[in-house]
Amino acid sequence: MTDIAITGIGAVAPGGASREAFWELLCAGRTATRRITMFDPTPFRSQIAAECDTFDPVAAGLSAQQRRRMDRAAQFAVACAREAVADSGLDLSSCIPERIGVSIGSAVGCTTGLEQEYAVLSDDGRRWLVDHEYGVPHLYGYMVPSTIAVETAWEVGAEGPVTLISTGCTSGLDAVGHGMRLIEDGDADIVIAGATDAPLSPITSACFDAIKATSPNNDDPEHASRPFDADRDGFVLGEGAAVMVLERSEHARARSARIYAELIGFASRSNAFHMTGLKPDGREMAEAITVALDQARLDPSAVDYINAHGSGTKQNDRHETAAFKRSLGQHAYEVPVSSIKSMIGHSLGAIGSLEVAACALALERQIVPPTANLHTRDPECDLDYVPLTAREAELDVVLSVGSGFGGFQSAILLARPGRVRSKGAA
Repeated sequence: MTDIAITGIGAVAPGGASREAFWELLCAGRTATRRITMFDPTPFRSQIAAECDTFDPVAAGLSAQQRRRMDRAAQFAVACAREAVADSGLDLSSCIPERIGVSIGSAVGCTTGLEQEYAVLSDDGRRWLVDHEYGVPHLYGYMVPSTIAVETAWEVGAEGPVTLISTGCTSGLDAVGHGMRLIEDGDADIVIAGATDAPLSPITSACFDAIKATSPNNDDPEHASRPFDADRDGFVLGEGAAVMVLERSEHARARSARIYAELIGFASRSNAFHMTGLKPDGREMAEAITVALDQARLDPSAVDYINAHGSGTKQNDRHETAAFKRSLGQHAYEVPVSSIKSMIGHSLGAIGSLEVAACALALERQIVPPTANLHTRDPECDLDYVPLTAREAELDVVLSVGSGFGGFQSAILLARPGRVRSKGAA
């Protein structure tokens, strides 16, 4: 298996619209969850979210035409791609465009734009028969999530494989994994990979209210996202994006690029069980972790940190705790685990890429981000979840996992560049 380097990172996240602002918030253990301001949340059971309130499309360099044409999710993706490419030091104009690929994940596509346009066309829902003449010219683009990947490809001049991955809440991990495969299979030399979602809208709130998946802790939003805590009561919605530049490690080293981390294993499985339910034994996630370790030729003891899905629902946190024990054995009790959703909420398809970006930065800076708001241990969640405060640690190999509606379970392994390859080799 070819090692794939991450040489550029761009992020738009709650609490900070850049890579460094995102990392600073995580290391400080600050939460960005607040009462929703993007619309009136009063009618809803859960009225809180983590908004990217510092994102400014003008400051991000988007033209007036781009701002009008693009849904908020697409704006996030393009802004992140710009930051990632600049960070990588690559001059993409000198690269063969047919050898540049794009792999973008999104769970809910252009939700914000679609809901806004429906409100206009239907006169705020008063008309069952809508008048299409009130629709903006680019309304069709909102209906097709692949336009987000297209906008990113146009931005970077990619004429190679361009893909939109939509696998629910594992979309961000799966998009990065797909980008790895494009390079390994020889279909591209450089891939712009990541994910974006801007789901904060009345329709999204209504959907999650209906299944009682989100936290109703409206009186204390900063402490509402409590992964692995005994008092957790659901996840907190968020929005955001992260995009990374992927290339072969030998190519990155040949041009003396800074390598944040290397991607060394990826696997995805499905539980074929239930649209939203999870089996308590975590078997499918454990299988994905084991396959990713096998690809990297590492045994479980090589994992130095786990970036958990950690959504903050009773079901998920117990499910993945069981998966870690099943796949890593006794080592699961020795490795630090944390969930950054405790600070930036759950941005659906985007969160997986934000978590991969966090893992790459953790490897580069040798710091484990904390799990905020973890005060009361759940007896069924009995691992080291790094409560409240970031922790310095010697990190060579990091595991990130994701779990999504539909039964999707994904795992990706990152390693510190220049690590001893034989460490914990199977």
